[in-house]
Amino acid sequence: MEQLADFRLEDRAQGAVAVLSGDWTAVDMAGAERRLRAALEGRDRVDIDLTGIGRCDTSGAWAVLKAQSLAKSTGRLIAPPAVSRLIELVQNASQAEPTPKAPKRSFIDLFDRLGRGVVGLGVNIFDTLVFNGHLLVAVGRAFRNPGKIRWAAVFSLAERAGLDAMPIVAVTTFFIGAVVGLLGANMLSKFGAQVFAVELIGFSVLREFNILITALLLAGRSASSFAAEIGSMKMNQEIDAMEVLGVDPFDALVFPRFLALLLTIPLLTFIATLAGLGGGLAVGWSVLGLQPVAFFQRLVDNVGIGCRQGMEVGGDVESLGRRVTAAVVQAIFAAILIDAVFALVYMELDI
Repeated sequence: MEQLADFRLEDRAQGAVAVLSGDWTAVDMAGAERRLRAALEGRDRVDIDLTGIGRCDTSGAWAVLKAQSLAKSTGRLIAPPAVSRLIELVQNASQAEPTPKAPKRSFIDLFDRLGRGVVGLGVNIFDTLVFNGHLLVAVGRAFRNPGKIRWAAVFSLAERAGLDAMPIVAVTTFFIGAVVGLLGANMLSKFGAQVFAVELIGFSVLREFNILITALLLAGRSASSFAAEIGSMKMNQEIDAMEVLGVDPFDALVFPRFLALLLTIPLLTFIATLAGLGGGLAVGWSVLGLQPVAFFQRLVDNVGIGCRQGMEVGGDVESLGRRVTAAVVQAIFAAILIDAVFALVYMELDI
């Protein structure tokens, strides 16, 4: 049964003694610690007898030490072994020196962060090359022995990561095509050349937006999903279990996802192309008054990373979040960079 903390002062042959009783816990002290400090403050020497207390926690131990420190000279602490160890633990913790704060060096820290960023970029590029090399090895093994390809996983991932993305790809590219057509018609109408908005829609959709929007949507949708799936498996040590069983994680996890996207990206690009041209057709029909037959006739006449980041996840949720974010960012950056490179190549080749 709980008892409120209390004490009494006794004069004994060896001097004054504060005899504590009850439960000296954070809940049951009920102001007894303040009365104890007031009773011991300024006295020459007072021993503290803890043999008669019930329970004691760190709050009670700290209250006893605080009251003892207010006396002019430190008295003895008479306590059972368990309470003595607790008081010693609290005393050592209270005397521990705080961790010194490192001096701020803003100018040096700037170059330190810059150097760490450059080194991190180099390490990231190296890891990406290692990952791509391992993936190429897995692709070579798959083509050498097609019977070992996990087709069930490939088709399941193709449906989940590719075909399920058809609505968002179609809707996004439809509105982009409509916006390009609307802006082009509005600007070209100032020169009396709004009919050339058809060429603008055709070039922008067929050359850029169809594959670029598809790649960006897959980067945000599928890359993050792949990184989270593989990362959670690594956190749960499932990938380690595969390696122990002699199964290469690239064959079981990475290659099926690679092949699934490789099969579905052309289909998604085709759907994005149709949706983008459909959006441009809707604007051309409603704003320019072009009939669908005339629109397509003019169009024909004038218009010619997620898995690697998942494998890098550590054993905590914070690492998983960082790797998922990195997977999306790097996939989007890679899509835009590759698109820019091919755009420059086509311009030089006059295609």
